[in-house]
Formats: sequence, structure tokens, C-alpha cells
Amino acid sequence: MKKIYYRKLIRDKIPEIINSKGGEFKTRILLKGEFEKELRKKLLEESKELLKAPRKDLVNELSDVLEVLKSIASYYKISFKKIEKYQIKKRKERGGFKKRLFLVWSSDK
Repeated sequence: MKKIYYRKLIRDKIPEIINSKGGEFKTRILLKGEFEKELRKKLLEESKELLKAPRKDLVNELSDVLEVLKSIASYYKISFKKIEKYQIKKRKERGGFKKRLFLVWSSDK
């Protein structure tokens, strides 16, 4: 059997899924600092997948991004309600994206 090396953070049930299909695998538990780094890398990975996703796959990709965001918040012991509170505060102060504005240039910093 050919080995494919991933070297990335995976969801908890991936080993079970591989096993159920008769596959083999090797995993290890990440140290605290490694886990923190890999969570952030995972957010970037999932965001890139979202960027490339066709419209029909958006819900799936958005759910992956949300799962990683919630995992990062949990790791840092930040409640998701607190994040939502900051989101609302920022929207009030700086706006959202409803107007679809694209900044071409500015003389202001």
C-alpha cells in the first residue's frame, strides 16, 4: 500500500474513517505549541478551499472554516459569544460588507 504523507491537523474522526475503509495510518498527539500553530495553518488551508469552492460547495467550506474558528477560540478560552460581540461592535464602528465597496486608492492612511 502506497503511503501519502499529509503532515497536517485532522478532524478527530478521520482515523476511524480511514480504518473503516481498510486503510492504514499513523497519527501523533501534538504538543500545545504545535497544536496552536497547526490550528492557525488549518484556518488558512480551509480559507483557501473556501476561496476556490464553487457556489454549490460554499456551505460545506464555510462550515469547515467555522469549525476551525471555534476550535481556535476554544483553545484560547475565548467564548464565541465574546467574538460575536466584538464582531457587532466592529460592524457598528467600521461597517460590514453589504455595500460591496472596493478601495482602489486613498491618500489617507
